[in-house]
Amino acid sequence: MEFISKYRLKYVLFALALIIILALMVFIASYIVIQIGSSNYIYSEVDKLPHAQVAVIPGAAILISGDISPVLRDREDMAINIYKKGLVQKILVTGDNSSLTYNEVNPMRNYLLKNGIPDKDIFLDYAGFDTYSSMYRARDVFMVESMIVVSQSFHLPRAVYIARSLGITAYGIVADRGSYLLRNDVRELFGDVKALANLIFDRQPKYLGNQIPITGDSRNEL
Repeated sequence: MEFISKYRLKYVLFALALIIILALMVFIASYIVIQIGSSNYIYSEVDKLPHAQVAVIPGAAILISGDISPVLRDREDMAINIYKKGLVQKILVTGDNSSLTYNEVNPMRNYLLKNGIPDKDIFLDYAGFDTYSSMYRARDVFMVESMIVVSQSFHLPRAVYIARSLGITAYGIVADRGSYLLRNDVRELFGDVKALANLIFDRQPKYLGNQIPITGDSRNEL
């Protein structure tokens, strides 16, 4: 009996080690694929950015007070910068508004308005529940053909890779202005795996809806 128990323990430990190794391989492979597939399209200097139709600002956490978080403020400030430099004609704010009590999009819009972005050039995507949905809806709902994704360096590779895999001419501009929580980098490891799975299986977002051309006047869609 003691021999059988030891044998079973060795079998369980071997199976557990194998699962861990396979999981690590999946994480590492996903990371490498996304980094290689996006690195040539990500810029840290605004002056080197190509022109595009729209700056896309992915949503992030909103503070309890209702104000935008430092992560979002850095993204929005960079989007304002490239808009005022004439590198894009529109700004697409995309985030989570899945409940009546949580809304990432409106505070982002208000910040843009306060900083001189015309209302007609601010488009709102309330169903950008994740990065994949945001990019998919940018293409199919807002009919975006080219974009500059404005985000932090930990998030840009995944966002740009997804957008380009969906057929959008996408670039990224790094919006880093300080240090961010380590958990953001850890979360990206899981996000990379999820992104590739979404692309492989061609997952459709939860909501699509009528088309809202990004080339128009956003006020006509309110």
